[in-house]
Amino acid sequence: MKSRELVEGVINDVETSGLSAQEKVLFRFVRKVNGDSVSIGPADISLLHGAGFTDEAIYYALTVCALFNFYNRWIDSSGVHPMSDEAHRLGGKRSAIHGYSRSSQPPPQPFTEEK
Repeated sequence: MKSRELVEGVINDVETSGLSAQEKVLFRFVRKVNGDSVSIGPADISLLHGAGFTDEAIYYALTVCALFNFYNRWIDSSGVHPMSDEAHRLGGKRSAIHGYSRSSQPPPQPFTEEK
């Protein structure tokens, strides 16, 4: 399955997508973080642990979801123009290669003053 097909499948319906059973457990949890976070309880975390996710992985998933919610609301309300679909695709490729952390990318070159 091509990456684009997988992404489109997940967007259309996580349950019938090409994700693994473990990934579907995580995506169900993220959907709950996104839409009904006040109802998250110990049973939700136990389900994730049962699927093999560590506390660190769970924390990372809910943090990424919460931050994207924040960013989207900030962008929507501040008038910042959304990125094009192509810009999102390029950003996704960059993240797949380099990760989300700036520390995984080459450091910036030092600034030198011209004389």
